[in-house]
Amino acid sequence: MTDAPAGPAFNIRDIPFSRYGSWFDISPVTGEHTRAEDLHLVSHQNGMHPVLRLIPLAAPLGRRAETRWGAAPGRLSWTGQDGHIELAYQAADILRLRGTGLSLRVTAGAEQLTPFSGTFFFHDPADDSYVFTSYETGRRYRVTVLTGQAVDVQGGEALGTAHRGLTLTGGGSSVWEAAVEELDSARTPYTPAATYEQVANRADRDFSRFADEIAPWRTGDTPAAELAAYVVWSATVRPAGFLGRPAVLMSKHWMDKVWSWDHCFNALALAPGAPGLAWDQFQIMFDHQDESGALPDSVTHSEVLYNFVKPPIHGWALRRLRRRLPRPLDRAELTEAYTRLERWTRFWLTVRHAPDQLLPHYQHGNDSGWDNATTFDPGRLQTTADLAAFLVLQLRELADLATELDHPDRAADWARTADTIQTAMIEELWTGDRFQARSPRTGTAATSLSLLDLMPIVLGEHLPGDISTRLAEHIETHLTAHGLATERPDSPHYQADGYWRGPIWAPATVLIEDGLRRAGHDRLADEISARFRTLCETSGFAENFDALTGEGLRDRAYTWTASSYLLLAEEHSRRTRPRKKDDHRSTPQR
Repeated sequence: MTDAPAGPAFNIRDIPFSRYGSWFDISPVTGEHTRAEDLHLVSHQNGMHPVLRLIPLAAPLGRRAETRWGAAPGRLSWTGQDGHIELAYQAADILRLRGTGLSLRVTAGAEQLTPFSGTFFFHDPADDSYVFTSYETGRRYRVTVLTGQAVDVQGGEALGTAHRGLTLTGGGSSVWEAAVEELDSARTPYTPAATYEQVANRADRDFSRFADEIAPWRTGDTPAAELAAYVVWSATVRPAGFLGRPAVLMSKHWMDKVWSWDHCFNALALAPGAPGLAWDQFQIMFDHQDESGALPDSVTHSEVLYNFVKPPIHGWALRRLRRRLPRPLDRAELTEAYTRLERWTRFWLTVRHAPDQLLPHYQHGNDSGWDNATTFDPGRLQTTADLAAFLVLQLRELADLATELDHPDRAADWARTADTIQTAMIEELWTGDRFQARSPRTGTAATSLSLLDLMPIVLGEHLPGDISTRLAEHIETHLTAHGLATERPDSPHYQADGYWRGPIWAPATVLIEDGLRRAGHDRLADEISARFRTLCETSGFAENFDALTGEGLRDRAYTWTASSYLLLAEEHSRRTRPRKKDDHRSTPQR
C-alpha cells in the first residue's frame, strides 16, 4: 500500500493536479469555465487542449464506476465501491497509474479527426504500446501496459469520426499498472525504473522539499501556505517553445500564460528559498523585450503578444526582489538588470509620451493591468497617476543601480527625471482630494471610484504627508470584510463579478499594502494584509474574489494570488516574531 500522501488535500475541480516542470495536468477543467464529467489529461503546449479522457469502469467492459476524486500534491486517486485507481507523476512528462478492482478507459478527448485537429490513435508494433498523436499539441501520448492488459481497443488507425482508446484492466480484483508519456516525437520503449510506491513517494518528497524551501516560516497561523506553495510548484513548466527559462504560468487552467506584471509577484514570493527560479521569473519577460524597449503583454509556449503592455512595476519589484534574495546580485546581473530596466523606462518616456506633455499615458485599460476599470470609462487613452507613480519608483531604482555601477551622472539624471515626473503628477492630476485621469488627446479630466485612482500610494515615503493621508482615507472606503474592492462598493458601476469593477485582486492588495506601510499607515496595512490572508485561507487562490461575499471567481488556481498570500503571510510572520539582528529582510523597505 502506498504511504499516506504528503501535503494538503485539495479540490481538483478548483486546482489541477500537476507537478513542477510538466506541460500537462490532470483536471476536469477542459476550457474556460468548462468542467467535464471525467478527469482529462490537459496539455498546455500550443494552447490548452484536453487530449485524453480518463473514465473509471466497474469492470473491464462494464458501466462507468461511481467514484470520488482525491488529490494531494504528489498523488491523485479515484475511489469507488469496487476498488480504486492511483496516479502519480514519475517525471514531468511521465505518469504512472495503478488500479485495483476498477478499470480505466483511456480515450481521445475529441472523437473527430480532421487534417488539422483531433487525435490519431494506433497500436505500435515496435513496443506493443498504444499511441495517441495530438494534432493540437503536436505531441504524442504513449500508453504502455506494465501489468494486466489492454482490452476493448477501438479506433486504431481510424480516420474521421471514431471512438479511439483502450481500457486498462487487471480483470476482477487483480492489480494493473501502466505508464503514460508525453513525447515530442519518439523515445526508446518505456521500462519502469521504480515501483509505483517509489514513484509516488518521490513525488511527495519533491513537493515537500519545494514547500520547505519557499515557506520554511509556515506555522498553524499560516494554514494556506502549503497549498499556496503547491499552486506555484504545480504551475511551473520547464523551458519550451517561447519560454526559454523555467516559467511559473498564471495557471494550468485557461490562464496558462505569463503576463508582464504577474511574473513580478511570483518572483518576489520565490526569492528567499528559490533564488534562481525567482530571478528567472523576473527576467523572463525581458527576454522578449522589443526594439522600442517594450515588454510583451504575455508569453506562453507558442505565442508572444505585443498588442498591449503592462504597467512598469518592475522598478518597484526589483527593489523588493534585491532585498529578498539571499545574496546580492553580482555586477554582471546588476548591469543586465539596469540595461533592461532602462530600455523599458525609456519606452514610457518616449513612445508613450506626447511631445507637449510631461506625463506618459496608457493606450487602453489593458496596459494598466486593470483592463475594464472605471478610470477608463471616459476614454481608453488616459494619463493616470498610477502610471506616473510606478514610473517614479522605476526611475529611482535606476538611479540607485547607476550609483552602484559607478555612473554618477546617469544616477543624477534619473533622480532629476523622477522628481520632474512626481512634481507633474501632483500638479496636473491631484485635485486636492484625489487623483484624476486625463485624456492625452483632449486634456479632459475625470475622477472615478476605482481603486486604481488611489494607486499612487505605492510611492510610500516619497509622497507628501497630506496626500498619503488622504489616499489612505479613501483606500479604507474600499475595504470590505474580505479585502480591497477594486471599485468602491457604493459606486453605481460596482459589479460583483465585474473583473476590475469590484472584485478583490491580489496585485492591487500587495502594492497598496506595501505603499501604505512605507508611508507609515501601518494599522491600515495590517488590516488589509489580515483580511486578504483570511480570504485566501477561506476561498483559495482564485484569479479574483467577490468583494462582498469572498467567493472565488474566474480561474480558481492562480499563481500570483498564491504568491501574494505567501508574501503577506511571510511578512506577517516576520513582524510578529522576535527579530534577529542579522535578519535584513525583516526591515521595512525604505
